[in-house]
Order: sequence, then C-alpha cells, then structure tokens
Amino acid sequence: MSGSRPTDGSVDTTGESDPRVHWLGDDETAQLLGSLSCDTARDLLSCLQESPATATELATRVETSVQNTRHHLGNLIGADLVRVADTRYSEKGREMKVYAAAPFVVCIGGDGDDREAFAEVVSAFLE
Repeated sequence: MSGSRPTDGSVDTTGESDPRVHWLGDDETAQLLGSLSCDTARDLLSCLQESPATATELATRVETSVQNTRHHLGNLIGADLVRVADTRYSEKGREMKVYAAAPFVVCIGGDGDDREAFAEVVSAFLE
C-alpha cells in the first residue's frame, strides 16, 4: 500500500480549541481528576502533550500494552482531556486514530461568573 494512504506524518493541531476552565467543585472536574488517578493515564497525557500519537505508539512510549493504553485513552477522552485529532493508516492499510491532548485548566476558587473571563485570559496567555 504505497503512496495511496498516509502512514506517517505530523498532525495539524493549529485549530486547537480554547482551553476549557474547570472549577475544582464541578462534576466534570471530578471525572477529569478520576481519569488522572493512575500513573499510566498521566504518562499517556504527558506523551500527548509532547506530540500526537496512535495507541500503539503511546503503548511503546509508556511501556504498557495497547489494550491498557486504549482503556486509559477511553477514560481520558471521556473526561475531555484527549481527543481524536487525525487518522493514519498502518502498513497493512488499517485505520488508526491519532490522539492529541486537549487544552484545559483546573482552578481552585471562583464561581461560574468568573469562568468565561478566566478562559479568555488563559487563551490570550497561550497565544
């Protein structure tokens, strides 16, 4: 399968959304923190902050099984910490999802009225 399907290359992350702001007391934040309670999940997220990758690539980087990687990716996606950023194809022509970290900030204190203003400040800082 040469040439007809991309098997490697960079993932365009220029269209990233603004970071989400979570307050410590939110239900969403509880799910976010729960998904990061395992060392493997934190290692996967750290790898994805460096560069997008497939489940197989991530499993190799953090030295765990692909099945374990997919389990944790599911939890991270459920908490909106990771998203599917692209698709690649293996040498055998199988479709593989490419994962990327989603921008987020967790804040202590404040209330719902502060969320939008704080998100704007963080977005401006990250530009």
